[in-house]
Amino acid sequence: MELQILDSKTKQKLCTLERISSNTTIDSIKEIYQRKFPNYYPERQSFKSSPKGKLLKGSETLSELNLGAEGVLYFKDLGPQVGWSTVFYCEYTGPLFVYLLFYFRLPYIYDSKFAFTSSPDDVVHLAAICHSFHYMKRVLETKFVHRFSHGTMPIKNLFRNCSYYWSFAAWMAYYINHPLYTPATFGTMQICSGLAVFVLCELGNLSIHLAFRSLRPSGSKQRKIPTATGNPFTLLFNFVSCPNYTYEFGSWVGFAVMTQTLPVFIFAFVGFGQMAIWALAKHRNYKKEFSNYPRSRKAILPIVL
Repeated sequence: MELQILDSKTKQKLCTLERISSNTTIDSIKEIYQRKFPNYYPERQSFKSSPKGKLLKGSETLSELNLGAEGVLYFKDLGPQVGWSTVFYCEYTGPLFVYLLFYFRLPYIYDSKFAFTSSPDDVVHLAAICHSFHYMKRVLETKFVHRFSHGTMPIKNLFRNCSYYWSFAAWMAYYINHPLYTPATFGTMQICSGLAVFVLCELGNLSIHLAFRSLRPSGSKQRKIPTATGNPFTLLFNFVSCPNYTYEFGSWVGFAVMTQTLPVFIFAFVGFGQMAIWALAKHRNYKKEFSNYPRSRKAILPIVL
C-alpha cells in the first residue's frame, strides 16, 4: 500500500511511503521516515491517524488503524530530545550542589562577615545531610534502579524541570542556612519527629522503586499489577497505586517539620500537586489496562485521593 504522510498542523503533504505492508508497525514507519529525513530520528517523531487524534503507539500496525483507502498518517515533530537518565542527572545533581553553596556560606550570599562560617544549630547540619542524602539517593537510583519505558523527553522540558528543582533548593537553603535562622519551636522533639518521618519515607520510597524495577525484566515492556512484596514498606501498595509519590511527599513534610521553614512546606505541597496529577493518570491507566485491578485502591493518598 501507499502511505501518505501529512503535517498534523498544516495538513500539507510531506512525503509518500511506497510498498508498505499493512503489518508494518509505527516504529518501523519511523525508521523508514528517518531514512527520508535523517534529522528526524525516531524519538523525535510522532504519528496520528487523525490531525487531533492521540499519538499512536510504536507497536500498533497499519492494519489495526483502519486507515481506509487513502492511507494517511499525520506527522508531528516533537522537537530535539534528551534521554530520561540525562534529565534525572541534571535535575538531581543541581540541587545537591546548589544547597551546599548556601550551607558553606560562600561569599556574596549573606553578609561578608558570615562567609565560610558555620551555623551553631545542629538542625542546620542535619538538614544539609538529609537534603544531600535525598538527592544522592535519586542520582544512584537513576544509575542502578530506574528503567525507563519512554527513552526521551523534549529538551525544552529539561530547562523547565531543572529551574524548578534548582530554584527551590536555593530558596530552601537560603533560609535554613541563614545566620538568623531560628530552630524549630518545639525543639528536639519536633526535630527528631520530622527526622524520623523523613528517614522512614526515604526508605519507603526506595523500597517502592525497587519493587517497580522487579515488575519489568530488563529490556522488556511487560507490565504487571504492582503488589506488596516481603518488604513491609511495600504494604502501601494495598492502599494506593503510586506509593512512591506518597513516600516522596512524606519525606518533604518530615523535612519541613524538622526545619520549620516555609519554603520547604511550599515545595512539599507544590510537589504533591504535580505528583497527584501523575498518580491519578497512572491510576486511571491501571484500571483500564487490568480488568482485575483492585478497585479499593486510591491514587496517592489512602482513602482520600
